[in-house]
Parts: sequence; structure tokens; C-alpha cells
Amino acid sequence: MSVLKYFVIFIPISLGLHFLAPHTTTVQILLFLSACLAILPLAGYMGHSTGELSKHLGPTIGALLNATFGNAAELILAVLAVRAGLLDMVQASLAGSIIGNLLLVLGIAILSGGWKRKTQKFNATLAGTHASSLLLAVGGLMLPAIFVHTHPGLSHEHAGTHSPAVWSLSIGVAAVLMTMYLAGLLFTLKTHVAVFGCQDEAETPHWTKRRAMTTLGVSTAFVAWMAEILVHTVEPMTEALHLSPIFVGIIIIPLISNAAENSSAVTMALQDKMDVALGIALGASTQIALFVAPVLVFVSVLFGQHLSLIFTQVELVTLVFAVAIVSFVAHDGETHWLEGAQLIALYVVIALAFFFMPPVLNAPPHVGAPAH
Repeated sequence: MSVLKYFVIFIPISLGLHFLAPHTTTVQILLFLSACLAILPLAGYMGHSTGELSKHLGPTIGALLNATFGNAAELILAVLAVRAGLLDMVQASLAGSIIGNLLLVLGIAILSGGWKRKTQKFNATLAGTHASSLLLAVGGLMLPAIFVHTHPGLSHEHAGTHSPAVWSLSIGVAAVLMTMYLAGLLFTLKTHVAVFGCQDEAETPHWTKRRAMTTLGVSTAFVAWMAEILVHTVEPMTEALHLSPIFVGIIIIPLISNAAENSSAVTMALQDKMDVALGIALGASTQIALFVAPVLVFVSVLFGQHLSLIFTQVELVTLVFAVAIVSFVAHDGETHWLEGAQLIALYVVIALAFFFMPPVLNAPPHVGAPAH
């Protein structure tokens, strides 16, 4: 937060552009960029206030609070995008958050932490538990898409819709994933607390409970406001710059919403606390797959939308590569800076692939109801 806090200047800049400037194409692009930068410190304040509040509530309730609200900024942004009908971008942001946490965040953490050290050690058993949970979570997200891609008749290419069977499959998978998320919380906070360290004594809070709750409420409100502005400038910005909405979802949105959490992982790695750094990166990815994605599927119904768990073939391939390489890195209980550089390199290749993806491929929008 030491650096991100200075980005609060973009909050009044965004509001000024939104309310006072003419809504030309140039202004819309500037407004999008300004809103993105404004969300960075706000997400950091949300995370910090949640952490401070959790210290007041004790280790078990605090861990539950962090597990539930760890991706709050991204969830708010995604919900508003779903309401606006930007379903392709939302699906891409889900895949992008998983890929970004596994490759970019973990890669930077390993590279920076291991640059002046020969190797860095971590608990291989703990890392393996995270990796297996992530593998199962991503597998649950992938199977509906594989089902559709192997049965082309279930998808209507030009309408962006799917058959009722596909929508029902998405609902069923979302329910199973959410159940597994709750089971994971029970495992880490109740039956196996010793494995995850939740039995430690509560830390001393630096903020009062009132300050933590006030900061959390105010920052959440401003995140929602900036996210609303951002969502309404996505389409003019992508059209003006000839970008694919999927590129925005899979690369830009995750970088914005996860910046504060990402900096925490790097900080832990610099302090040679690789167990914590791995837990942040892998845990955040698992939470996206098991909690955020299912919540968005159910929330989409409230807005008359039908967000399915059908990812594109390119997204599926990148997810497989990301999970596979991270599982390999985590299996031996130690890492070095070259492995971090390799993770970053793979992320850059993926970003380039989506950057050069023609926008026309993603033009057909989703409609509010499944095809009949």
C-alpha cells in the first residue's frame, strides 16, 4: 500500500472526467484508464481493512473473513460487468485471474525473492494441498467447456447462446464448486487447522475496529463507483483502440483488481516467506474457481443474464498450461529465480496471444436467456 496509496488522486480525476468532461472517444479512453488506476488503492484499502478487522475477530473468524472477502474488489467489478451484459469479458476475467495469479504474481514473487538467494524453501505438503485443490477447481471449470466444444450442436455460434442443457450443466457445476469451497473452509478452519496454521494466536491490530469497518465500507462504495464507470467505458475504449474485450478481461481487469494482493505475495517472497507467498497466489486462484465463478453464475440470473462456465478453447489451453507448470514448480519444496522468470515468460506469451486476437472473434454478445 505504500506506493498504491498515491493513486487515490485518480479518484477525483475519474469523477471530474465523468461529470465535467464531454464524453468524446478520447475522454472515454482516459476515463477508463483513470478508473482502473483509481481502483488500485481502493482494492488495497479493502484488503488491509479486512485484515485489520480479522485481527479483532480472532484467528478462526478472521481467516474466514479473509477467505470470503479476499477477492471482493474483483467480485464487485465482475457483478457490475454481468449487469451490463459484458459476459465474454467476465468469463475472460475469471480465467485471467487464475492465470495471472499462477504465472505473473507467483513468477514475480519467486524471481524477486530468489534473486539474491540460491534457493528458497517452502512446505511441499502445504503447497501440494493448494495445488491439488486448484487442479480440482480448474477441472470443474473446464469440463463444461470441453462438453460444449466436443458437441458443437449445443452452441449457437452467431447468437452467443447455448442450449438449456448447457445452462443447466453450468448451474450444476457452480453448485458443486460452491459446495467444495465450503468444504475447503471446513477443512482449513476446523478439521485441519494445524496444517494451515489457523491455530496461531491472534495478531495485534493496528487499527480500531471502527476504523477498519469504516475504511472497508467507504473503500467498497468507491470501488463500486469506479467499477461502474469502468464498465460503461469498456466498449467505447475497446472499439477505439481495436482491442478484444477478452484481452481486457483476461489481462487488464485481473491486474487492476488483484494489484494489492499481488504486492503482498511479492513482499512475503522478499522476506523469504515462500509458504505465505505460495498460499496467496494459489489460494487466490482457488477462490476464483470455487467461489467467485459460481457466485457470478447465480448472480447473473438476478440481472436477467445467463453467465455460463463455457470458456474459449484458447482460455482452456492457457489454464491447463498454467496449472501444470505451477504444480511442477511446487512439487519439490524449493524454488529459484529462474523458475520465476519462466512463469513470467509464459504469462507474457499468453498476453501477446490475447492482445493480437482479432476483436471480431468476440463480437457476438450473449443474450439474456439460453436458446430453446
